[in-house]
Amino acid sequence: MTLAGRRVVLGVSGGIACYKACTIARRLTEMRVAVDVVLTRAAAEFVGPITFEALTHRPVLTSLWQRGAALAHVESGQNADLIILAPATANLIARAAQGIADDVLSALLMARTAPVLIAPAMNDEMFAHTATKQNLQVLRDGGWAIVGPDIGPLAEGASDRPGRMSEPEVIVAEAERMIRGADGKWRGKHVTVTAGPTREAIDPVRVITNRSSGRMGFALAEAAYARGADVTLIAGPTALPLPHGVKAIVVDATSELEEAVRNALPDTDVLIMAAAPADFRPTLRAGSKLPRGEGALEITLEPTADVLQATRDKRKQGSLSIGFALETSDGVRHAREKLDRKALDMIVLNMANEPGAGFEVETNAVTIVTASNTTSIPQMPKREVADRLLEAAEELF
Repeated sequence: MTLAGRRVVLGVSGGIACYKACTIARRLTEMRVAVDVVLTRAAAEFVGPITFEALTHRPVLTSLWQRGAALAHVESGQNADLIILAPATANLIARAAQGIADDVLSALLMARTAPVLIAPAMNDEMFAHTATKQNLQVLRDGGWAIVGPDIGPLAEGASDRPGRMSEPEVIVAEAERMIRGADGKWRGKHVTVTAGPTREAIDPVRVITNRSSGRMGFALAEAAYARGADVTLIAGPTALPLPHGVKAIVVDATSELEEAVRNALPDTDVLIMAAAPADFRPTLRAGSKLPRGEGALEITLEPTADVLQATRDKRKQGSLSIGFALETSDGVRHAREKLDRKALDMIVLNMANEPGAGFEVETNAVTIVTASNTTSIPQMPKREVADRLLEAAEELF
C-alpha cells in the first residue's frame, strides 16, 4: 500500500486533537509519502516540532521567519499532491475562509494550488455556531473537501453532537482517495465486492461454515474506495471492522448473499466475488437445539446455490466480473475452467496449501488468470495484493 513519490502537507492547528495528527503523519510516511508538517504556534504548544520531524524524517515548518523558510510556504502549497488540515480549529477555519494570512499555515493556504482536505475539531457548541457553518460552506464552495467531525467524547467530556475530529485511519483513507482517485480511472464506477464466509444453520445454535476471515475482500473494498470508486461491500459473518466509505450489506446464509448480489448487479460496473460461500447446507434445519445426549447425529447436506451462475443474467452490460478460485492442486487448469463456465473476465487463484496464503492470514499469494494471460503475484500483505488486482482490472476496462 504505497504512495511513493507523492507529497502531502499536513497542517496542524492548536487543539487537543493534535495528538491524532502524529498518527496521520506516521501512517502517511509508512505509505512512503513525503510529509511536510506545518505547525501553528498554538499547535506547537500541544505537540512539538521535533515529534513530527522524528515521525516524518523531514524538517517541520513553524514560522515565516525560521531560517530557510522564506518561500517554503509558497513552494509547499503548490508542489504538494494534497494539503491536510488536521485538526482544523474554528479559528483556522475562520481565517482560511476570510483569506487572512497572518502565520505560516494560513499564508500557505492563501498561496496554495494543491487540493485541501480539512478535518474540523472543536467544542460541539463551536462547531454548531452559525459562523463556523458559514465559514465551512465558503471552503466547500471553494472546492475544499471536509471529513467529519464525528460524535464522541470531547476534551470537556461526553457529547452527542459533532465536534470530535475523525480518527486518523478515516482521514488517511480520505486522503488516499483524493490522491489516487485524481486520475479518474475509477471515479464514477460502482464496484461491488463480496467478502467473508457464509453460514448454514443446523439448528438455532450450530452452523456449517468455513475458515474465511474476509480480509481479502475487505482489502479489495478499501483499495477500490481509495481509487475513487463507489463501493458496495456484501460481507458475511466476520470480526473485521467495516472499511470506511463503503456501503456495507451484512449477510449470513448463502441465499442472502445471492439475493444481495442479484440486487446490486444492475448498477455494478465491477463485480469482485471474494466471498467464500458455504458449499453445502443441511437439507433440514432443526427448530430447536439438538441435544448432545441423544447420541450420534447424522446430517444430510445439499449443495447451496452457485452465486455467480445464479446471478449472471443480472450483470450490467459492459461490466467486469472477477471471481476467486481456491484450489489444492492443478490450480490454473481449474481456474480456466471456471473462467469459461462462469463467464468471468478474471479469476484470482489461491492455492489453499501454500503457507501464508488463503484463509486466516494477513498475507496472500495469487495467480491472476484471464482469457489471454496468467500472472503470478508473490506473497505480500493482502492490501498490496488488492492494489495489484485492481491494477490488473484496469487493463480490462
